[in-house]
Amino acid sequence: MNKRIPGFVIVLVLILTMVQCAKKGMPEGGPIDEEPPKFLRANPENYSTNFDEDEIRIYFDEYIKLDKPQQQIIISPPMDPKPNIMPLGTARKDIKIEIFDTLEENTTYTINFGRSIVDNNESNPYDYFKYIFSTGNYIDSLMVTGTVKDAKLKAPSEPVSVMLYEIDSSFTDSIVYKKTPRYVTYSQDSTFTFSLENLKAGTYRMVGIMDKNDNYLFNPKKEKIGFIADNVTIPTDSTYEIVVFKEELEFEPKRPAYFKGNQILFGYEGSPELDSLSINLLTPKPEGFTSRIVKDPKTDSLYYWYNKQPETDSLSFEIKTPRTRDTLFVRLGTLDRDSLSVNAETGGISKDFKFKANTPIVDHKKEFISIMDKDSTAVDFTTEFYPLKNEVVLKFDKTPDNIYEVTALPGAITDLFEETNDTLINSLRTKKLADYGTIILNIQNLESFPVIVQLTDTKGEVIEEQYSEGSSSFRFRFLNPGNFLVRVIQDKNENRKWDTGDYLKQRQPEKIRYFSDTLEVRANWDINESIRLD
Repeated sequence: MNKRIPGFVIVLVLILTMVQCAKKGMPEGGPIDEEPPKFLRANPENYSTNFDEDEIRIYFDEYIKLDKPQQQIIISPPMDPKPNIMPLGTARKDIKIEIFDTLEENTTYTINFGRSIVDNNESNPYDYFKYIFSTGNYIDSLMVTGTVKDAKLKAPSEPVSVMLYEIDSSFTDSIVYKKTPRYVTYSQDSTFTFSLENLKAGTYRMVGIMDKNDNYLFNPKKEKIGFIADNVTIPTDSTYEIVVFKEELEFEPKRPAYFKGNQILFGYEGSPELDSLSINLLTPKPEGFTSRIVKDPKTDSLYYWYNKQPETDSLSFEIKTPRTRDTLFVRLGTLDRDSLSVNAETGGISKDFKFKANTPIVDHKKEFISIMDKDSTAVDFTTEFYPLKNEVVLKFDKTPDNIYEVTALPGAITDLFEETNDTLINSLRTKKLADYGTIILNIQNLESFPVIVQLTDTKGEVIEEQYSEGSSSFRFRFLNPGNFLVRVIQDKNENRKWDTGDYLKQRQPEKIRYFSDTLEVRANWDINESIRLD
Protein backbone atom coordinates (compact mmCIF):
# COMPACT_ATOMS: atom_id res chain seq x y z
CA MET A 1 0.00 0.00 0.00
CA ASN A 2 1.50 3.29 -1.11
CA LYS A 3 1.65 6.13 1.31
CA ARG A 4 1.71 9.67 0.11
CA ILE A 5 4.53 11.85 1.40
CA PRO A 6 3.24 15.13 2.70
CA GLY A 7 4.16 18.13 0.52
CA PHE A 8 5.81 20.08 3.30
CA VAL A 9 8.29 17.17 3.84
CA ILE A 10 9.29 17.27 0.18
CA VAL A 11 9.83 21.01 0.38
CA LEU A 12 11.96 20.62 3.52
CA VAL A 13 14.15 17.96 1.89
CA LEU A 14 14.68 20.15 -1.17
CA ILE A 15 15.69 23.08 1.00
CA LEU A 16 18.19 20.98 2.96
CA THR A 17 19.67 19.61 -0.26
CA MET A 18 20.11 23.10 -1.66
CA VAL A 19 21.83 24.24 1.55
CA GLN A 20 24.29 21.32 1.41
CA CYS A 21 25.01 22.02 -2.22
CA ALA A 22 25.54 25.65 -1.43
CA LYS A 23 27.97 24.77 1.34
CA LYS A 24 29.96 22.46 -0.93
CA GLY A 25 30.19 25.06 -3.64
CA MET A 26 30.99 28.05 -1.45
CA PRO A 27 34.21 29.83 -2.59
CA GLU A 28 36.91 29.89 0.09
CA GLY A 29 38.84 32.76 -1.44
CA GLY A 30 42.10 32.71 -3.36
CA PRO A 31 45.63 32.91 -1.99
CA ILE A 32 46.56 35.99 -0.01
CA ASP A 33 48.18 38.68 -2.13
CA GLU A 34 51.80 39.01 -0.97
CA GLU A 35 53.10 40.94 -3.98
CA PRO A 36 53.88 44.63 -3.59
CA PRO A 37 52.62 47.13 -6.15
CA LYS A 38 54.65 47.41 -9.36
CA PHE A 39 55.92 50.71 -10.72
CA LEU A 40 54.73 51.25 -14.31
CA ARG A 41 55.84 54.70 -15.40
CA ALA A 42 56.17 58.31 -14.31
CA ASN A 43 55.41 61.63 -15.93
CA PRO A 44 57.90 63.26 -16.20
CA GLU A 45 60.05 60.12 -16.34
CA ASN A 46 62.14 59.12 -13.33
CA TYR A 47 65.69 60.51 -13.51
CA SER A 48 64.56 63.39 -15.72
CA THR A 49 66.96 66.28 -16.31
CA ASN A 50 66.20 69.94 -17.03
CA PHE A 51 63.09 69.50 -14.89
CA ASP A 52 60.75 72.51 -14.84
CA GLU A 53 57.34 71.00 -14.05
CA ASP A 54 55.02 71.75 -11.12
CA GLU A 55 53.35 68.34 -11.08
CA ILE A 56 54.57 64.73 -11.07
CA ARG A 57 52.49 61.60 -11.65
CA ILE A 58 53.79 58.12 -10.70
CA TYR A 59 51.70 55.16 -11.91
CA PHE A 60 51.35 51.64 -10.47
CA ASP A 61 49.71 48.38 -11.59
CA GLU A 62 47.11 48.35 -8.78
CA TYR A 63 45.39 50.59 -6.28
CA ILE A 64 47.82 51.94 -3.69
CA LYS A 65 47.73 54.14 -0.63
CA LEU A 66 50.37 56.01 1.39
CA ASP A 67 51.13 54.73 4.90
CA LYS A 68 52.41 57.40 7.32
CA PRO A 69 53.72 59.68 4.56
CA GLN A 70 54.70 62.47 6.98
CA GLN A 71 57.13 60.13 8.76
CA GLN A 72 58.40 58.13 5.80
CA ILE A 73 58.67 60.37 2.73
CA ILE A 74 61.94 62.32 2.60
CA ILE A 75 62.58 65.07 0.05
CA SER A 76 66.21 66.05 -0.38
CA PRO A 77 67.02 68.90 -0.61
CA PRO A 78 63.88 69.87 1.36
CA MET A 79 61.30 72.00 -0.44
CA ASP A 80 59.69 74.99 1.26
CA PRO A 81 56.75 74.97 1.15
CA LYS A 82 56.49 71.20 1.13
CA PRO A 83 54.79 69.69 -1.93
CA ASN A 84 51.30 68.24 -1.77
CA ILE A 85 51.50 64.44 -2.16
CA MET A 86 48.38 62.35 -2.84
CA PRO A 87 46.63 59.96 -2.26
CA LEU A 88 45.68 60.88 1.28
CA GLY A 89 43.02 58.66 2.82
CA THR A 90 41.73 57.20 -0.47
CA ALA A 91 43.24 54.56 -2.76
CA ARG A 92 44.23 55.28 -6.37
CA LYS A 93 46.58 53.87 -9.00
CA ASP A 94 48.91 56.84 -9.10
CA ILE A 95 50.76 59.24 -6.83
CA LYS A 96 50.28 62.92 -7.58
CA ILE A 97 52.93 65.40 -6.40
CA GLU A 98 52.14 69.12 -6.63
CA ILE A 99 55.24 71.33 -6.31
CA PHE A 100 54.83 74.85 -4.88
CA ASP A 101 58.50 75.62 -4.19
CA THR A 102 60.70 77.52 -6.63
CA LEU A 103 63.30 74.84 -7.31
CA GLU A 104 67.00 75.64 -7.23
CA GLU A 105 68.93 75.68 -10.48
CA ASN A 106 71.28 72.82 -11.40
CA THR A 107 70.13 70.77 -8.43
CA THR A 108 69.34 67.07 -8.12
CA TYR A 109 66.20 66.34 -6.05
CA THR A 110 65.34 62.98 -4.50
CA ILE A 111 61.89 62.01 -3.23
CA ASN A 112 62.39 58.85 -1.15
CA PHE A 113 59.09 57.19 -0.26
CA GLY A 114 60.59 54.80 2.31
CA ARG A 115 58.02 52.06 2.96
CA SER A 116 55.02 54.36 2.61
CA ILE A 117 53.72 52.98 -0.74
CA VAL A 118 51.50 49.97 0.02
CA ASP A 119 48.80 48.15 -1.93
CA ASN A 120 45.22 48.87 -0.96
CA ASN A 121 44.15 45.34 0.02
CA GLU A 122 47.00 43.72 1.99
CA SER A 123 49.25 46.75 2.64
CA ASN A 124 52.25 45.06 0.99
CA PRO A 125 54.96 47.76 0.85
CA TYR A 126 56.94 48.80 -2.21
CA ASP A 127 60.20 49.36 -0.34
CA TYR A 128 62.24 52.55 -0.70
CA PHE A 129 61.03 53.70 -4.08
CA LYS A 130 62.77 56.90 -5.17
CA TYR A 131 61.78 59.51 -7.69
CA ILE A 132 64.80 61.53 -8.77
CA PHE A 133 65.07 64.53 -11.08
CA SER A 134 67.47 67.36 -11.79
CA THR A 135 66.84 70.97 -12.69
CA GLY A 136 70.20 70.86 -14.50
CA ASN A 137 71.41 68.74 -17.40
CA TYR A 138 72.77 65.84 -15.33
CA ILE A 139 71.92 63.79 -12.21
CA ASP A 140 74.35 64.07 -9.30
CA SER A 141 75.60 60.58 -8.45
CA LEU A 142 77.97 60.87 -5.47
CA MET A 143 77.15 59.28 -2.11
CA VAL A 144 78.32 58.96 1.49
CA THR A 145 77.49 56.22 4.02
CA GLY A 146 77.82 55.56 7.72
CA THR A 147 76.21 54.36 10.93
CA VAL A 148 74.37 56.00 13.82
CA LYS A 149 74.66 55.21 17.53
CA ASP A 150 73.13 56.52 20.74
CA ALA A 151 75.51 57.90 23.36
CA LYS A 152 73.70 56.22 26.29
CA LEU A 153 71.74 53.33 24.75
CA LYS A 154 72.97 50.16 23.07
CA ALA A 155 71.04 51.22 19.96
CA PRO A 156 69.02 54.29 18.90
CA SER A 157 65.40 54.09 20.03
CA GLU A 158 64.07 55.55 16.76
CA PRO A 159 65.34 56.52 13.30
CA VAL A 160 67.85 59.35 13.05
CA SER A 161 67.67 62.01 10.34
CA VAL A 162 71.16 62.37 8.86
CA MET A 163 71.72 65.78 7.28
CA LEU A 164 74.35 67.56 5.21
CA TYR A 165 74.73 71.34 5.35
CA GLU A 166 76.78 72.93 2.59
CA ILE A 167 79.79 74.90 3.83
CA ASP A 168 79.44 78.23 2.02
CA SER A 169 79.54 81.92 2.89
CA SER A 170 76.21 81.71 4.76
CA PHE A 171 77.15 78.72 6.93
CA THR A 172 77.30 79.11 10.73
CA ASP A 173 77.17 76.50 13.49
CA SER A 174 73.69 77.75 14.43
CA ILE A 175 72.31 76.74 11.03
CA VAL A 176 70.82 73.55 12.54
CA TYR A 177 68.32 75.69 14.49
CA LYS A 178 67.29 77.96 11.62
CA LYS A 179 67.68 76.44 8.17
CA THR A 180 66.83 73.15 6.49
CA PRO A 181 69.78 71.04 5.29
CA ARG A 182 70.98 70.58 1.74
CA TYR A 183 70.53 66.79 1.91
CA VAL A 184 68.72 64.49 4.32
CA THR A 185 68.08 60.79 4.80
CA TYR A 186 66.97 58.40 7.58
CA SER A 187 68.94 55.69 9.33
CA GLN A 188 67.63 52.16 8.78
CA ASP A 189 65.68 50.64 11.68
CA SER A 190 67.53 47.35 12.16
CA THR A 191 71.04 48.04 10.85
CA PHE A 192 71.34 51.68 12.05
CA THR A 193 73.14 52.49 8.80
CA PHE A 194 72.50 55.40 6.47
CA SER A 195 73.21 56.33 2.89
CA LEU A 196 73.05 59.82 1.41
CA GLU A 197 72.86 59.54 -2.38
CA ASN A 198 72.71 61.70 -5.51
CA LEU A 199 75.00 64.28 -3.93
CA LYS A 200 77.05 66.92 -5.67
CA ALA A 201 80.74 67.43 -4.94
CA GLY A 202 81.45 69.87 -2.14
CA THR A 203 82.27 70.38 1.53
CA TYR A 204 79.59 69.77 4.12
CA ARG A 205 78.83 69.60 7.86
CA MET A 206 77.24 66.24 8.78
CA VAL A 207 74.68 66.21 11.58
CA GLY A 208 72.26 63.59 12.91
CA ILE A 209 69.00 64.61 14.64
CA MET A 210 66.17 62.58 16.14
CA ASP A 211 63.75 64.88 14.34
CA LYS A 212 60.55 64.23 16.28
CA ASN A 213 58.42 66.82 14.47
CA ASP A 214 59.92 66.21 10.98
CA ASN A 215 60.76 69.87 10.37
CA TYR A 216 64.50 69.35 9.69
CA LEU A 217 65.42 71.77 12.51
CA PHE A 218 67.05 71.01 15.85
CA ASN A 219 64.93 71.49 18.98
CA PRO A 220 67.33 70.93 21.93
CA LYS A 221 64.46 70.69 24.45
CA LYS A 222 63.02 67.55 22.85
CA GLU A 223 65.52 66.12 20.38
CA LYS A 224 68.90 64.41 20.35
CA ILE A 225 71.74 65.54 18.10
CA GLY A 226 75.06 64.16 16.91
CA PHE A 227 77.73 65.53 14.58
CA ILE A 228 80.95 64.76 12.76
CA ALA A 229 83.61 67.10 14.12
CA ASP A 230 85.49 67.59 10.84
CA ASN A 231 83.96 68.82 7.63
CA VAL A 232 82.98 66.12 5.14
CA THR A 233 84.40 66.59 1.64
CA ILE A 234 82.58 64.72 -1.13
CA PRO A 235 83.58 62.61 -3.05
CA THR A 236 85.00 60.48 -0.26
CA ASP A 237 85.73 56.82 0.44
CA SER A 238 85.28 57.35 4.20
CA THR A 239 82.35 56.03 6.21
CA TYR A 240 81.11 58.00 9.20
CA GLU A 241 79.77 57.22 12.66
CA ILE A 242 77.36 59.69 14.25
CA VAL A 243 76.66 59.43 17.99
CA VAL A 244 73.47 61.21 19.03
CA PHE A 245 73.02 62.62 22.53
CA LYS A 246 70.64 64.77 24.56
CA GLU A 247 72.20 68.10 25.43
CA GLU A 248 72.09 69.59 28.90
CA LEU A 249 69.92 72.67 28.55
CA GLU A 250 70.70 76.01 30.08
CA PHE A 251 68.94 76.46 33.40
CA GLU A 252 65.57 78.18 33.02
CA PRO A 253 63.30 78.54 36.07
CA LYS A 254 59.54 78.40 35.63
CA ARG A 255 57.08 80.59 37.45
CA PRO A 256 56.94 79.35 41.08
CA ALA A 257 53.70 78.14 42.61
CA TYR A 258 52.34 78.02 46.14
CA PHE A 259 52.38 74.32 46.98
CA LYS A 260 51.17 74.16 50.57
CA GLY A 261 51.86 75.83 53.90
CA ASN A 262 55.43 77.16 54.15
CA GLN A 263 56.36 75.50 50.85
CA ILE A 264 56.89 77.03 47.37
CA LEU A 265 57.40 74.89 44.27
CA PHE A 266 60.03 76.01 41.73
CA GLY A 267 59.93 74.06 38.47
CA TYR A 268 62.74 74.43 35.98
CA GLU A 269 64.19 73.24 32.70
CA GLY A 270 67.81 72.39 32.07
CA SER A 271 70.49 70.95 34.31
CA PRO A 272 71.46 73.47 36.98
CA GLU A 273 74.48 73.03 39.22
CA LEU A 274 72.30 72.65 42.29
CA ASP A 275 75.20 72.98 44.72
CA SER A 276 75.79 76.52 43.47
CA LEU A 277 72.13 77.52 42.98
CA SER A 278 70.53 79.89 45.48
CA ILE A 279 66.96 81.07 46.00
CA ASN A 280 66.83 84.29 48.00
CA LEU A 281 63.65 85.84 49.38
CA LEU A 282 63.51 89.55 48.49
CA THR A 283 60.34 90.24 50.49
CA PRO A 284 61.13 91.54 54.02
CA LYS A 285 61.62 88.58 56.36
CA PRO A 286 60.25 88.24 59.87
CA GLU A 287 62.71 87.83 62.74
CA GLY A 288 64.16 84.32 63.01
CA PHE A 289 63.33 83.50 59.38
CA THR A 290 65.22 80.52 57.89
CA SER A 291 64.72 78.55 54.68
CA ARG A 292 65.83 75.36 52.94
CA ILE A 293 65.79 73.99 49.39
CA VAL A 294 64.90 70.34 48.76
CA LYS A 295 65.10 68.63 45.35
CA ASP A 296 62.13 66.55 44.19
CA PRO A 297 63.53 63.03 43.61
CA LYS A 298 61.50 62.39 40.44
CA THR A 299 60.88 65.69 38.65
CA ASP A 300 62.78 68.83 37.69
CA SER A 301 61.45 70.74 40.68
CA LEU A 302 62.78 72.37 43.83
CA TYR A 303 60.85 72.98 47.03
CA TYR A 304 61.61 76.19 48.90
CA TRP A 305 60.69 75.72 52.57
CA TYR A 306 60.55 78.54 55.12
CA ASN A 307 59.83 78.42 58.82
CA LYS A 308 57.96 81.72 59.34
CA GLN A 309 55.33 83.40 57.20
CA PRO A 310 56.09 86.97 56.02
CA GLU A 311 53.23 89.40 56.58
CA THR A 312 52.22 89.66 52.93
CA ASP A 313 50.03 87.85 50.42
CA SER A 314 52.84 87.43 47.85
CA LEU A 315 56.56 86.78 47.82
CA SER A 316 59.34 87.86 45.45
CA PHE A 317 62.47 85.77 44.93
CA GLU A 318 65.85 86.06 43.31
CA ILE A 319 67.12 82.77 41.89
CA LYS A 320 70.81 82.68 40.98
CA THR A 321 73.25 80.31 39.33
CA PRO A 322 76.86 81.05 38.29
CA ARG A 323 75.51 82.09 34.85
CA THR A 324 71.93 83.27 35.38
CA ARG A 325 69.87 85.54 37.58
CA ASP A 326 66.07 85.79 37.63
CA THR A 327 63.46 87.58 39.74
CA LEU A 328 60.21 85.65 40.27
CA PHE A 329 56.94 86.25 42.14
CA VAL A 330 54.33 83.99 43.75
CA ARG A 331 51.01 84.58 45.48
CA LEU A 332 50.48 82.78 48.78
CA GLY A 333 47.58 80.59 49.88
CA THR A 334 46.17 79.38 53.17
CA LEU A 335 46.89 75.65 53.17
CA ASP A 336 48.27 74.00 56.30
CA ARG A 337 51.84 72.74 56.26
CA ASP A 338 52.87 69.13 56.82
CA SER A 339 53.97 67.82 60.20
CA LEU A 340 57.22 65.87 60.45
CA SER A 341 57.04 62.24 59.37
CA VAL A 342 60.24 60.18 59.12
CA ASN A 343 60.48 56.94 57.14
CA ALA A 344 63.31 54.58 56.33
CA GLU A 345 64.73 53.01 53.19
CA THR A 346 66.34 49.87 54.48
CA GLY A 347 68.16 49.10 51.23
CA GLY A 348 69.88 45.73 51.06
CA ILE A 349 73.24 44.16 51.65
CA SER A 350 74.92 46.48 49.14
CA LYS A 351 72.67 49.53 49.60
CA ASP A 352 72.84 52.17 52.33
CA PHE A 353 70.17 52.54 55.00
CA LYS A 354 68.48 55.98 54.79
CA PHE A 355 66.21 58.12 56.93
CA LYS A 356 63.97 60.43 54.87
CA ALA A 357 61.41 63.03 55.93
CA ASN A 358 58.50 64.90 54.40
CA THR A 359 59.71 68.21 55.88
CA PRO A 360 63.27 69.58 55.69
CA ILE A 361 65.75 67.90 58.03
CA VAL A 362 68.08 70.44 59.60
CA ASP A 363 69.84 68.33 62.24
CA HIS A 364 70.45 64.73 63.27
CA LYS A 365 72.12 63.26 66.36
CA LYS A 366 74.17 60.12 65.75
CA GLU A 367 74.23 59.38 69.49
CA PHE A 368 70.43 58.90 69.42
CA ILE A 369 70.75 56.17 66.77
CA SER A 370 71.88 52.58 67.33
CA ILE A 371 72.25 49.43 65.21
CA MET A 372 72.20 45.88 66.59
CA ASP A 373 72.75 42.65 64.66
CA LYS A 374 70.94 39.33 65.27
CA ASP A 375 73.38 38.45 68.08
CA SER A 376 72.46 41.70 69.90
CA THR A 377 75.92 43.05 69.12
CA ALA A 378 76.27 46.77 68.52
CA VAL A 379 77.29 47.60 64.94
CA ASP A 380 79.63 50.51 64.20
CA PHE A 381 78.31 53.00 61.68
CA THR A 382 78.83 56.50 60.31
CA THR A 383 76.24 59.04 59.17
CA GLU A 384 76.13 61.45 56.25
CA PHE A 385 73.56 64.19 55.68
CA TYR A 386 72.49 65.28 52.17
CA PRO A 387 70.36 68.46 52.42
CA LEU A 388 69.22 68.58 48.79
CA LYS A 389 68.01 64.96 48.95
CA ASN A 390 66.73 65.56 52.50
CA GLU A 391 68.12 62.28 53.78
CA VAL A 392 70.40 60.98 56.54
CA VAL A 393 72.44 57.99 55.36
CA LEU A 394 73.73 55.31 57.75
CA LYS A 395 76.82 53.50 56.47
CA PHE A 396 77.85 50.18 57.99
CA ASP A 397 79.22 46.83 56.88
CA LYS A 398 76.61 44.13 56.35
CA THR A 399 77.09 40.38 56.25
CA PRO A 400 74.88 37.71 54.68
CA ASP A 401 72.26 35.84 56.71
CA ASN A 402 71.94 38.56 59.29
CA ILE A 403 69.26 40.75 60.85
CA TYR A 404 69.95 44.38 61.75
CA GLU A 405 67.71 46.48 63.95
CA VAL A 406 68.08 50.24 63.54
CA THR A 407 66.64 52.34 66.36
CA ALA A 408 66.29 56.12 66.33
CA LEU A 409 65.25 57.62 69.68
CA PRO A 410 63.15 60.81 69.94
CA GLY A 411 65.31 63.79 68.97
CA ALA A 412 67.46 61.88 66.46
CA ILE A 413 65.93 63.89 63.59
CA THR A 414 64.97 67.58 63.82
CA ASP A 415 63.23 69.49 61.03
CA LEU A 416 63.02 73.14 59.99
CA PHE A 417 60.08 73.73 62.33
CA GLU A 418 61.94 72.26 65.35
CA GLU A 419 59.78 69.14 65.35
CA THR A 420 61.49 65.85 66.20
CA ASN A 421 60.81 62.21 65.46
CA ASP A 422 59.07 59.66 67.63
CA THR A 423 60.92 56.41 68.38
CA LEU A 424 61.69 54.62 65.10
CA ILE A 425 62.57 50.92 64.90
CA ASN A 426 63.38 49.35 61.54
CA SER A 427 64.68 45.91 60.65
CA LEU A 428 66.92 44.93 57.77
CA ARG A 429 67.38 41.28 56.86
CA THR A 430 70.12 40.03 54.51
CA LYS A 431 69.82 36.73 52.66
CA LYS A 432 72.13 33.75 52.97
CA LEU A 433 75.37 33.89 51.01
CA ALA A 434 74.12 31.00 48.85
CA ASP A 435 71.19 33.17 47.71
CA TYR A 436 73.51 35.69 46.01
CA GLY A 437 75.69 35.53 42.94
CA THR A 438 78.99 37.21 41.99
CA ILE A 439 80.37 38.67 38.75
CA ILE A 440 84.15 38.91 38.36
CA LEU A 441 85.26 40.77 35.24
CA ASN A 442 88.59 41.27 33.53
CA ILE A 443 88.05 43.84 30.77
CA GLN A 444 90.70 43.31 28.11
CA ASN A 445 90.30 46.30 25.79
CA LEU A 446 89.95 49.39 27.98
CA GLU A 447 91.27 52.31 25.94
CA SER A 448 92.16 54.71 28.75
CA PHE A 449 91.61 55.52 32.41
CA PRO A 450 89.80 56.50 34.54
CA VAL A 451 86.65 54.51 33.77
CA ILE A 452 83.27 53.94 35.39
CA VAL A 453 82.16 50.32 35.06
CA GLN A 454 78.42 49.93 35.50
CA LEU A 455 76.36 46.82 35.99
CA THR A 456 72.78 47.45 34.81
CA ASP A 457 69.58 45.47 34.47
CA THR A 458 68.20 44.76 31.00
CA LYS A 459 66.32 48.10 31.05
CA GLY A 460 69.51 50.09 31.65
CA GLU A 461 68.89 50.83 35.35
CA VAL A 462 72.24 50.98 37.17
CA ILE A 463 72.51 48.26 39.85
CA GLU A 464 76.16 48.67 40.84
CA GLU A 465 79.10 50.73 39.61
CA GLN A 466 82.82 50.87 40.29
CA TYR A 467 85.47 53.48 39.48
CA SER A 468 88.95 52.59 38.32
CA GLU A 469 92.01 54.71 37.67
CA GLY A 470 94.17 51.83 36.48
CA SER A 471 92.83 48.36 37.20
CA SER A 472 91.02 46.29 34.57
CA SER A 473 89.58 43.85 37.10
CA PHE A 474 86.21 44.32 38.79
CA ARG A 475 84.26 42.26 41.32
CA PHE A 476 80.52 42.71 41.93
CA ARG A 477 79.31 40.76 44.97
CA PHE A 478 75.96 40.00 46.61
CA LEU A 479 73.94 40.21 43.39
CA ASN A 480 70.38 38.98 43.29
CA PRO A 481 69.78 36.38 40.55
CA GLY A 482 68.88 37.91 37.20
CA ASN A 483 70.22 39.17 33.88
CA PHE A 484 72.77 41.99 33.79
CA LEU A 485 74.49 44.18 31.21
CA VAL A 486 77.96 45.74 31.42
CA ARG A 487 78.78 49.23 30.19
CA VAL A 488 81.92 51.30 30.59
CA ILE A 489 82.14 55.11 30.65
CA GLN A 490 85.42 56.76 29.64
CA ASP A 491 85.57 59.48 32.31
CA LYS A 492 87.62 61.91 30.25
CA ASN A 493 87.29 64.88 32.62
CA GLU A 494 87.68 62.73 35.78
CA ASN A 495 84.53 63.99 37.49
CA ARG A 496 83.22 60.46 38.22
CA LYS A 497 80.07 60.82 36.11
CA TRP A 498 79.02 60.63 32.47
CA ASP A 499 78.98 63.95 30.61
CA THR A 500 76.88 64.55 27.53
CA GLY A 501 77.95 66.54 24.48
CA ASP A 502 77.32 70.09 23.33
CA TYR A 503 76.78 70.87 19.65
CA LEU A 504 77.65 74.58 19.66
CA LYS A 505 80.76 73.93 21.76
CA GLN A 506 81.63 71.05 19.40
CA ARG A 507 82.05 68.74 22.39
CA GLN A 508 81.30 65.07 21.90
CA PRO A 509 79.72 63.08 24.76
CA GLU A 510 81.96 60.87 26.85
CA LYS A 511 82.18 57.49 25.22
CA ILE A 512 80.11 54.61 26.58
CA ARG A 513 80.99 51.09 25.46
CA TYR A 514 79.02 47.91 26.03
CA PHE A 515 79.72 44.24 26.43
CA SER A 516 77.44 42.65 23.83
CA ASP A 517 76.36 39.60 25.84
CA THR A 518 73.93 39.41 28.75
CA LEU A 519 75.35 37.97 31.98
CA GLU A 520 72.98 35.63 33.80
CA VAL A 521 73.57 35.60 37.56
CA ARG A 522 72.43 32.53 39.47
CA ALA A 523 72.25 31.98 43.20
CA ASN A 524 75.41 30.54 44.79
CA TRP A 525 77.31 30.97 41.54
CA ASP A 526 80.35 33.03 40.46
CA ILE A 527 80.70 34.32 36.90
CA ASN A 528 84.38 34.82 36.07
CA GLU A 529 84.71 36.39 32.63
CA SER A 530 87.43 37.97 30.53
CA ILE A 531 85.46 40.23 28.21
CA ARG A 532 86.02 42.58 25.31
CA LEU A 533 83.80 45.63 24.90
CA ASP A 534 82.07 46.46 21.63
